[in-house]
Amino acid sequence: MMPKAAEMSLMGTIRERTSVRAYTAQKLDAEIVRDLLAAAVRAPTAMHAEPWAFVVVQDSEQMKRLSDRSKRYFLDELRQAELDRDGRVRDEFARPEFNLFYNAGTLILVCGPSASPLMLPDCWLAAENLMLAACARGLGTCVIGSAATGLNRPESKAELDIPADYSVVAPIIVGFPDGETEPTPRKAARVLAWH
Repeated sequence: MMPKAAEMSLMGTIRERTSVRAYTAQKLDAEIVRDLLAAAVRAPTAMHAEPWAFVVVQDSEQMKRLSDRSKRYFLDELRQAELDRDGRVRDEFARPEFNLFYNAGTLILVCGPSASPLMLPDCWLAAENLMLAACARGLGTCVIGSAATGLNRPESKAELDIPADYSVVAPIIVGFPDGETEPTPRKAARVLAWH
């Protein structure tokens, strides 16, 4: 059983974790990135498959290229799904200076083999571990789901050395927050049944 002090520290981290969308230009050093990846791979895994693999991007020019490419594909998805009725997202994404990765110094892609049946939940569990570990260190994170389609395009995979039979599951920006971001309120757990 976990000591009460550690339990409270964990619960405090869970309560404080929030999506950060403003970062300083400072990049994470390699030791911090390795620590975050070490936390990620401690996630639960179905059948002990450990399907996750990671790509770390810290080159700001490359991140800008990936942002521009991903914005185009996400805008296409919004149009097809008719999700942006008021055009607010389209207008924001269409601005050339808008960076999908919010100028964070580090982008970590949680990837997995596309054909693995339980890869998605395993990779998302690894992503959550990574984000909680980052929060515990005072770092900000944000899952950039709108980038996934663009990052999974053949040209992006080739640029990032991601094998064709792998998929980017969770694109996560990580960095030093520029200012305070308050945790957003959440609804209480909705219990459908309790037998």
